[in-house]
Amino acid sequence: MDDEQEISVGQLSARSGAAVSALHFYERKGLIHSRRTGGNQRRYPRSTLRRVAVIRAAQRAGIPLASVLEVFEGLPAEGVPDQSDWQRLSAAWRQEIDARITLLEHLRDRLDGCIGCGCLSLSTCGFVNPEDRLGSDTIGAPGLDA
Repeated sequence: MDDEQEISVGQLSARSGAAVSALHFYERKGLIHSRRTGGNQRRYPRSTLRRVAVIRAAQRAGIPLASVLEVFEGLPAEGVPDQSDWQRLSAAWRQEIDARITLLEHLRDRLDGCIGCGCLSLSTCGFVNPEDRLGSDTIGAPGLDA
């Protein structure tokens, strides 16, 4: 790849807003890829900027990095993904994001009642312990010896 078509980790960080340490983490997880120069410096294709933008947007939406990696595996390894690639990516997350929105709206709508009652009962509080999921696993607070 032509050096003019590549950017350094510092340039990628400055342009994407992601810390260098985050970029190294993304690379270790296989989300982005670089090549090494003769001086052992990382060089990224410019298209990595788009991938980092998607990673960061996914993280803000609560999408696990494993899901990001799964979707990225369907994108072209070389070159810039086109609009249809990105549409497939967003469609893969739409259902998960919609479910998160529904859950957050449910929590928001019940939050005032939970704080207002002050019970904090792990056995009856639908906010702290929805459907008493913890009741079948343990007696008392999880992690505490009886």
